[in-house]
Amino acid sequence: MDFADDNALREAREYLLTHPVYRDVTNLPRIRRFMEYHVFAVWDFMSLLKALQRALTTLQVPWIPPDDREAARLINEIVLGEESDEDGLGGYMSHFELYRQAMLECGADTHLIDQLVNALARGASWQEAVDGLELPSAVRAFLRFDFDLIDSQALHRIAAAFFFGREDIIPAMFRPLVLTLSQQGAPVQRFLYYLNRHIEVDEGQHGPRASRMVELLCHNDPRRLDEARETALQALRVRGHLWDAAHRAVLEIASRA
Repeated sequence: MDFADDNALREAREYLLTHPVYRDVTNLPRIRRFMEYHVFAVWDFMSLLKALQRALTTLQVPWIPPDDREAARLINEIVLGEESDEDGLGGYMSHFELYRQAMLECGADTHLIDQLVNALARGASWQEAVDGLELPSAVRAFLRFDFDLIDSQALHRIAAAFFFGREDIIPAMFRPLVLTLSQQGAPVQRFLYYLNRHIEVDEGQHGPRASRMVELLCHNDPRRLDEARETALQALRVRGHLWDAAHRAVLEIASRA
């Protein structure tokens, strides 16, 4: 799936790839603050992923074959890597759990994301769980965008956000962050493993599979293609707003130092 001729998409993508937040995450307090924003994007990615798996595969019992065998295969392969990837220590864990582990390693505050997950585990809806937290407005808007997509059940739009807003851009987006963090002496080994692992699997495996999934779900239908393009643009822009807010918070920490 290629929208290379779309100027708005190119501009939104370039904005993310050249964002100043990557160069300004240069000490441990700044790294912690950035992660306290970013972790919510890491968490809600898993819900986009599972929404696609739920719709494209057969999860009910008794089992029946899925409607689209290729789409089922693609999403199951991605789920394997995202939900139970190699953790670099001889075991397996989800990328969300790996990110939280990285936060603990560098001393970032996990209490908000922990409260969210605990509320969900107790049976709260995503809206109830989010409403119960004092979250930055950009984080709240980011979550609402993705969960409104999930609630719409428009699979081609969910897949477009999943590919263009995540799997396609993440390798190029994470590389400058890896470069900055690699120059620090702070305890960021697990964070670097998370970033490098995403670059590796998204670029080589998940990105191409997610792209093919968008193609399958759009069925070469002009209306679906237009909706996928618009959703992709919205996904990139809402990530840009999240990065803007995280950057302001990082600079605020810097001004206090």
